[in-house]
Amino acid sequence: MKPYLSLVIPARNEEENLGETVRQLKPYLKDIPVEIIVVDDHSSDATAETARKLSLEFPALRLVSNQNQPGFASALAAGWKEARGEYVLPVMADGCDDPATIPLMVRKAREGYDLICGCRYCHGGGRFGGPKVQGFFSWWVGRSLHLLAGLPTADISNAYKMYRRQVLIGLKLREKGFAVSMEAALKFIFAGYRVADVPTIWYGRKKGKSKFRLSRTWPYLKLYWKALTRAGCRLLR
Repeated sequence: MKPYLSLVIPARNEEENLGETVRQLKPYLKDIPVEIIVVDDHSSDATAETARKLSLEFPALRLVSNQNQPGFASALAAGWKEARGEYVLPVMADGCDDPATIPLMVRKAREGYDLICGCRYCHGGGRFGGPKVQGFFSWWVGRSLHLLAGLPTADISNAYKMYRRQVLIGLKLREKGFAVSMEAALKFIFAGYRVADVPTIWYGRKKGKSKFRLSRTWPYLKLYWKALTRAGCRLLR
């Protein structure tokens, strides 16, 4: 059976977290034709071997290697290329994303939405743990663009978004890091596709080191300005 949903898990040195992350997904995937694609992003630990063992436990799981330059966007692209579902959902290997959000996203997808955003900054959503600077920055970007630029999501920077695959694979994405999620979402919005928010909870990682760096906020700021500028031009017409 062709999967309705492809879960893409980019994983670089996540052998400590990968097994728990995948097992936590299982209760929320009932009645959803699904495939799980783990993308080994040039790991130096046993991430790939962990994924192979998990595939014996979860037949819908398969391992893909990122053959291009290492990095979040590159790993996602490798997974998207292999995906067969009508919708694609990136899931972080460190377990920060709430799997209970998936049925809510699928419900919206079946209502005809093209992009369903996991929103930490709406009623029912939340963010716990992680760097405080990162938390404030993502809240400010999401809420201010929602209010000032009229974006249909209050959490544009969150990577936990479900995309209609046929639209996603046709996008020309330039960002090389985590900001690719914001870039992709803005392109869906600018093109007029249907977008919805669903509340989600984000948890800071329990094992391993956070990959957040303050220097990585610059691409988000460029996209932020682009969204504001586009909104301003629309208002002046």
